[in-house]
Parts: sequence; C-alpha cells; structure tokens
Amino acid sequence: MKNLKYSVGIDISKNDFKACFSVIDDGQKVTVKSSATFVNSLKGFSEFSIWYDKHHKDDLPLFFLLEATGVYYEHLAWFLYKKDEKVSVILANKAKRYLQSLGMKSKNDKIDAKGLAQMCSEKCLPLWNPISKSIYELRSLTRLHEDLQNQRTMVNNQLHAISHSMYSLKQAQRSLQKLYITLENELVNIEKDILNLIEKDEKLKLKYANIKTIKGVGLMTFAVLVAETNGFELVNNKSQLVSYAGYDVVENQSGLRFGKTRISKKGNAHIRRILHMPSFCVVRYEPSFKSFFDRIHERTHFKMKAYVAVQKKLLTLIYSLWKKDQSYVQDYIGNYSTAQAIGPISVDSEGIQKKPDSKELASQDEHSIARAMSPLSVCQI
Repeated sequence: MKNLKYSVGIDISKNDFKACFSVIDDGQKVTVKSSATFVNSLKGFSEFSIWYDKHHKDDLPLFFLLEATGVYYEHLAWFLYKKDEKVSVILANKAKRYLQSLGMKSKNDKIDAKGLAQMCSEKCLPLWNPISKSIYELRSLTRLHEDLQNQRTMVNNQLHAISHSMYSLKQAQRSLQKLYITLENELVNIEKDILNLIEKDEKLKLKYANIKTIKGVGLMTFAVLVAETNGFELVNNKSQLVSYAGYDVVENQSGLRFGKTRISKKGNAHIRRILHMPSFCVVRYEPSFKSFFDRIHERTHFKMKAYVAVQKKLLTLIYSLWKKDQSYVQDYIGNYSTAQAIGPISVDSEGIQKKPDSKELASQDEHSIARAMSPLSVCQI
C-alpha cells in the first residue's frame, strides 16, 4: 500500500493539547503513528513542531485539524499558519457527530485527537484563514454589545418584577436602577467605539455608507454582519451565506407524509439575531420588501415565516451591495430633464444600481425617453 498523506488531529484545552499523528494509504486505511501531549504555550508549540517534523519523513502533504474550542485553539492555529502549514478548524458539533458515526462509545482527549486525525485523513476540509486585527476587534466589540444587551434585558425584567411585588424593596430597586444605567452607558460607549473603528478603515467606511442606504439597516446590523463573516470572506456565494447564517430550508417528507418545512438554524445565531429588528423596519419603510412580505404572508398565513423570509432576502441584498460596492436604489422615476442630464439609470432585481455599458446606451437611445425612464420595480422575487 502506498501512503497518500499525513494528518495530525489536535484536541486542545486551556492548559494543554493532545496530538495524534496518522497516515492514510491508497486503500483508505488510516494508521496511527504516534500520540503525544503538549503544553498550550509557545514552548509547547516548539516541542510540538519538533515532534511532527520527526514523523514527517517524506514529501507527503501534512494536514492539521483542530477543534474550535472557545479561543484556546487560536494561538496554536496562528503558530501553524505562520509556518505555512495546512490547518483546518471545525466546530465541536461536527467533530462530535463524526466520532459518533465511527461508533466510539467512550470519550476522552486521546480518543478525540485520534478521531480528528482520522477525520482529517478521510475528508477534504477547507483551510483555515485568520481574520484581520480590525475585524477581530470588531467581532469582540459586537459580541460584547450583545452580551450587555442581554444583561440589560435581564435587569429590566428584575426591575419590573420588583416594582410589582407584594412588598416594597427600595434598596434592591435602587441597586438595579444603577446597574441598568451603567449598562446603558456602556452600550453607548461600545457603539461609539464600533463607529470609530469603522470610520478609521477606509474600506469599511465606504461599505457602510453604501449599505446604510437601506432603511432599517444601521450601524450594529452592518458591524455584526461584517464581524461574523470576516467581511464576507467566509462565503463565496449567496447560497453559502444563507447556509452559514442558518436560513437554509430543511424539508421533512417521507412517502405520503409531509412534515413542516423550516429553516435549519444550523448556522451563525448572531447573524439571525441582528437581522430580526431590521426585518420589521424594511417591511415598514421599503415598498419592495413590503410587497414581498405580503406575498409570503398570504401564502403561509404566518407572519414570522414572512419576516424570516425578509431576513434572508435582506442578508443576500447586503451581500450584493458589499460585493458590488454600490448603494441601494429603492426606486427610480425620472423625467426628461434628468434623463438628459444624467442619462438612463437601471437597477437589477435586488435594487442595486447598474452602470449601463455603451451597447445598453445605444439600444436605449432607439426608444423614447418616456419608455426608457419608466418606473422600475426592485426586489422582484
């Protein structure tokens, strides 16, 4: 049997990590060559590098697979990335389901590392790319903002309960009011920091100026979407983005039985959370989204299903605006004078302004100005 590639599975924790070095041959047989434990520090990383170099004896490709365990994996992933190694990072639930598919009943760090090594050997996994410092800082701020919002809601609920309690609890009420004001001030400060971070980055500043032209999409919506998708670098098309956010549709049908169709929610919950309120705003202020909402509501008879469809549509629209560096055009109704001054303007199916080329301009000149400048419908679905 001829060996095809080497794989290293790594199960990492706060203090140390277990590594398993394996090889797969052309018969798809995975053989474990060595296992070891290292300290989760720069000294441990250096010892780990010497260890896998000792077992990497030929020119076969070497791949590393880490489980995304909080933030503990980041330093090792960065260490391997800087050494130009092929590193992949997967979510813990995917690793768990793979190990279950192998029939493993017990669970410990050594077994997990061995399972990750086998998974890395058998699968063709996407390589890990670190996010920039500005995006990393933006993600930290947006997630802190979300946590403080949740705490503010909890404190507000406690204040409501105390104010309607049987006995007067003035001291507890004063303490909760102070805490509520503190959380409010911190939220304002974080939003200022997020805005300053975006304005310092010329690219983010331009993108934000284009995307906020959608009524209902503000600073926090833009910041969360950019932070959670690494500036949309994690996705290559709209289908991937929809799946990454958990808006992909899951069917439940077998034979003559038809269950409920729903979204998977197997994606980034931060994105779905931040798009909840903007979906209400765009339905209220954007006619195209309102007509789309009405069609879904009429068909399903469930308002929340219609709002979820609006969230999905809004997400793909923001993605298109980001990629095309254009602002949102709600509608365009021109007249003869504006047609002479700026020429014909068109928008695509998502409401994004298109720049007509010379052929389009020539064909449009053959028609009357009235026909060329007729009202255009946006967000046709």
